[in-house]
Amino acid sequence: MAQILLLNGPNLNLLGEREPEIYGRTTLKEIEARVTAKAAGAGHRCDCFQSNHEGQLIDWLHEKRSANFLLLNAGGLTHTGIALRDAVAAIDTPFVEIHISNIYRREPFRARSYFSDLAVGLIVGLGPQGYEFAAEFAINHLARAGEVAG
Repeated sequence: MAQILLLNGPNLNLLGEREPEIYGRTTLKEIEARVTAKAAGAGHRCDCFQSNHEGQLIDWLHEKRSANFLLLNAGGLTHTGIALRDAVAAIDTPFVEIHISNIYRREPFRARSYFSDLAVGLIVGLGPQGYEFAAEFAINHLARAGEVAG
């Protein structure tokens, strides 16, 4: 059994309420439940965490640094979170960067990510379903890497 982490940054606790025309009506709890179920269906554990505070995100990553894969939506920290980037790099866990909206079709500052060059892959603009695609990728990646029995 592998451990998959799902880490969400600032303001993602307001999914389902915040700017539904951009982010949709699906809540973070619903996303976490879907990703956890997908991981469990493949025999893996998924630990989820969200915070509006960069230090809490970093502390959680440090605590979970032995995990096998990370699913990361850093929210606004994508464009500003150098300390969070350093924590992601330090734990050396493969990860997929996730964005619900297409950050390249929004304000120019959103097109710059401090994480993309470290990521195994990016899922951008596919809405909440992007999390499920990321989880599926993580499961397949782990199986290919031989870290867990397929």
